[in-house]
Amino acid sequence: MVETALVCGAGGALGAALVEALLGRGDRVVAVVHHPDDAPAPLGLRREVVDLTAPAQVERLWQRLESAGETPRWVVNAAGGFRAGSVADSEPEGVRLLEELNLATAWWSCREAARNLPEGGAIVNVAARAARSGGAGSAAYAVAKAGVVRLTEVLASELAPRGVRVNAILPALIDTAANRETMAPAELRHAVAPAALASVVSFLLSESAAAVTGAVIPVYGFT
Repeated sequence: MVETALVCGAGGALGAALVEALLGRGDRVVAVVHHPDDAPAPLGLRREVVDLTAPAQVERLWQRLESAGETPRWVVNAAGGFRAGSVADSEPEGVRLLEELNLATAWWSCREAARNLPEGGAIVNVAARAARSGGAGSAAYAVAKAGVVRLTEVLASELAPRGVRVNAILPALIDTAANRETMAPAELRHAVAPAALASVVSFLLSESAAAVTGAVIPVYGFT
């Protein structure tokens, strides 16, 4: 039976790798992007343009999928963004932006998943290493990603009676074209390929991980 996988934040390098991995295992994939030109659409991919920070838009997305007979069984929340800044120099607008991009996107997606996922479904949230050990200049980002970790743990408890699993991964530096353009080779020595992260997510969505829920898994590479 073909199941539907919803990838939220599919426009970036990690999102593209997630889409490829889930299509490769035979899932029907719905890729949620923020802009219509965020990413090309491979054969067999349904794309939805949604502002994931807007709860009403996320709710309508799920309604459309249900009407089409494509209610997801798998959900990956990979939307996010980073902007450096210290606590002393922080401004409300910048803090709110990182909260919206990193926590609100996961929150509203998880809300609809919690309401609609069938028994045996699964959610994987993409947090970050900064959620566990935020460094100087990453305050708002680190706090927002820590919120994703707590959301994961709470939701895993709430959905356990329905047999729905909820886990998170913690990437560190990801080997992307954008990072290669702006960082020195030595800095990228231990960066993790998006495909490697997607493999971990694919495992967490699979029956092989049927006993895993509430886990927060570091995927740092050799650092």
